[in-house]
Amino acid sequence: MEPDGDYNPDTDDLPLRANTNHILVRHYVLDLTVCLDKKIISGSIVLFLEPCSAEGTKTEENVRHEAGKSARQEPKKDGTVFESHIQDPCLFQAANAEEFTLVLDCCDLDVSKVEEVDTDSVSAPLGFPSKVASEEISVGSQADFIQHLFSMPSSQWRERHQLFLLCSRSPGTQNGGLVNFQTDRWSLQVRKSGVTSAQGFPRIIRIYYETRPLGGSVRWTKDQDNRECVYTAGSPINNRALFPCQEPPVAMSTWQARVRAPSDCVVLMSGEEQAVPAKDGDTDFLLWNYYVTMPMPASTFTLAVGHWCEVPELSLTDYSGVVDDSISCSHGDYPCRFTERSAWSQRVVPHRVFSPVCLLQKAQMGVLKLLPRCLAAAHAILGVHPFPRLDVLIVPAGFSSLGMASPHIIFLSQSVLCKECPSSQLNKLSLTGSRICHEIAHSWFGLVIGARDWTEEWISEGFATFLEDIIWAQAQQLPLPQTAEQFDLQALLRWRRLYDELQNSKEELQILRPNMERTGQVSDTGSSLVKHALNPDKSFMQVHYLKGYFLLRFLASEVGDLQLIDFFRLFVKKYHGQLVLSQLTADQLVMLLELLLEESELSVSSMRALQKTYSLQKQDAEVRHRWCELVIKHAYSQAYCDVEHFLLQDQAMGVYLYGELMLQEDPEQQALARRCLALVQEEMDQSARRVVEEMIL
Repeated sequence: MEPDGDYNPDTDDLPLRANTNHILVRHYVLDLTVCLDKKIISGSIVLFLEPCSAEGTKTEENVRHEAGKSARQEPKKDGTVFESHIQDPCLFQAANAEEFTLVLDCCDLDVSKVEEVDTDSVSAPLGFPSKVASEEISVGSQADFIQHLFSMPSSQWRERHQLFLLCSRSPGTQNGGLVNFQTDRWSLQVRKSGVTSAQGFPRIIRIYYETRPLGGSVRWTKDQDNRECVYTAGSPINNRALFPCQEPPVAMSTWQARVRAPSDCVVLMSGEEQAVPAKDGDTDFLLWNYYVTMPMPASTFTLAVGHWCEVPELSLTDYSGVVDDSISCSHGDYPCRFTERSAWSQRVVPHRVFSPVCLLQKAQMGVLKLLPRCLAAAHAILGVHPFPRLDVLIVPAGFSSLGMASPHIIFLSQSVLCKECPSSQLNKLSLTGSRICHEIAHSWFGLVIGARDWTEEWISEGFATFLEDIIWAQAQQLPLPQTAEQFDLQALLRWRRLYDELQNSKEELQILRPNMERTGQVSDTGSSLVKHALNPDKSFMQVHYLKGYFLLRFLASEVGDLQLIDFFRLFVKKYHGQLVLSQLTADQLVMLLELLLEESELSVSSMRALQKTYSLQKQDAEVRHRWCELVIKHAYSQAYCDVEHFLLQDQAMGVYLYGELMLQEDPEQQALARRCLALVQEEMDQSARRVVEEMIL
């Protein structure tokens, strides 16, 4: 997808270059070493690939065109196009123009080698044929083996991850396995000589690389004890400066990682089980292993390495609960907690809190004290916790937000901690509690249910902002009058913040859905742009938090708080493990317009906003028919052209509208009906013509 002419991709829009319509990464295996002194993460990543359907590979020329165009349009500041760590730039440029190109999202990485992985040592014992002289047979046998891994049932996830791990440690293919590659500012482009389709591309490739100290995905800094540490920054570019990946949200995958770090450090990561470090031979490093079995966007991968300490546990309250009703999942096959009856009764998942030594007491009395209360409250509101465990880390002072939620781990700013050790009164922990509740809410809205278009941040942040009040009130066990008072006060404070922001920011940054009718659209290859993602002003705005919150608060006022929460629970049950858009489907638009037809009055401004928001004149005939009915009923003359177009081009459905135009007894509308009949009467079906003539004459 190309940027609009009004936007500069260098300052406003973030390119997502990965050609996800052609080939998808289904699993990542990372093997990384963290060097705090050099401020570098080095190692390898193995990608397990699956080509999309044949229909998805018909536009490979578009991939090559986009890759070349991105290189031409985005030169480096020194005037060069490609970075220096190219395996063989001359060979890449001279490659057959028909060769397939794998495009990965990548920046600020030094890639040293890309190779095809030989899986014979793993696949042969399972009965798959070894490589033979025929390249076609060898590719086919490897494809069958990898497809076998992808299709293993979720009950065998441990066996599947073990096979992924064994494959990732296999050597390169006999011919050296080297694959041609090059990088530009935002992507890594990979080809194999002679391969002209995604189906013929290697199913497993290994990429050797290093991060850069100033890469945008990781933050090298010192903690509050003045000790070196590093953590993923959650920046607009997400993880592409941590590892080459497919960043578009639709490219959901699983992963496993082995991280080497100094033995006096703690490694925290998105992972389903608490890692137990092991010695790395005779070195001064420890090995930490993490994995996930739920397919998720690569942007949700999180890593933190530092000299943090676990906050000592307090005495725990029993938060066991009752089993909820059975769940029927509509996502792909993976080990899902929503189908585990034991998970429904687990009101509080296992949790830990980490902080620098100097903040241990505050973290204990503030965060660790509140965490089980907040987890239990969230369970009471939304049901089963999507993730089996939770770590909370008090990040360094330079962290640019109050909090950030990722699978299995939450980053919290030291700003949410009380200045002094708090008393037992929960109201003195209001900021801490509400922020914890906000980040916990993201487990449901933002992580287990994500937005398919990154510009729709309100789907995550608006819901979490609305739910933080409800979960925090539940955690405090407030009586209803006090709950309502607290909700109203928070609404007033947020309204003041929103009003101030609207007065002091550019209008284009205030739009909840900046891509408008193009929300969710991608190019033929699967690439897209995240509008305003690189605009520095955007990161300091809360419009998507606050407007989303007020939309949900309005809905609650219409249907009732309890009814809206019941809807949330049903929504989570239906859509967990999936990505959503806020766009209405055609049937939903029809229902909306039919309900609006029951209204006695609609203002001109409302009609104009309706037309602009949903581009009603571009919808299917069922939607446009209802829109024409609204136009006629409310005499919205600015859209009479839509009615005329419908009567001329959709004669099979337009007969009813002639009667509506005449019944209004509006001379302009009646003239419109007669004019349209005169234009089409010669070609109109005779039966329909007689019916219309009876209405008009």
